[in-house]
Amino acid sequence: MVEAEGRLFEFSSPDALTPDVLETFPYEYAGNDAEVEIATDEFTTVCPYSGLPDFGTLTVRYIPRDVCVELKSYKYYLTSFRSVGIYQEHAASRILEDLSVCVDPKWMEVVLDYGLRGGIHTVVKVEKGERR
Repeated sequence: MVEAEGRLFEFSSPDALTPDVLETFPYEYAGNDAEVEIATDEFTTVCPYSGLPDFGTLTVRYIPRDVCVELKSYKYYLTSFRSVGIYQEHAASRILEDLSVCVDPKWMEVVLDYGLRGGIHTVVKVEKGERR
């Protein structure tokens, strides 16, 4: 909970995130380096400083090694961010960390493009592994 301008806003800590809901399925073309892109413009978290919501477009790109992330489970995982107070930069890194543990990709990139707030536009980009 944070107090801002005399108001109290309740939100959860990053401990409330649910990476355990992520599921995978076998990637049957392991010798073929396909680049998978998953995007949504409905990503939302809570700013831990102000308690106000942050909205953004989330794009994940990865080259699977042996498995791919199952999309319904991925949607459930993203939903767990809705009431979590997390800085924008930390959200991108946390998603990269959780998905990397889940699918062990050859390469992965997470891009969070947040909506304007107070005239400031933020894009956070993190990656792991070798693209090609």
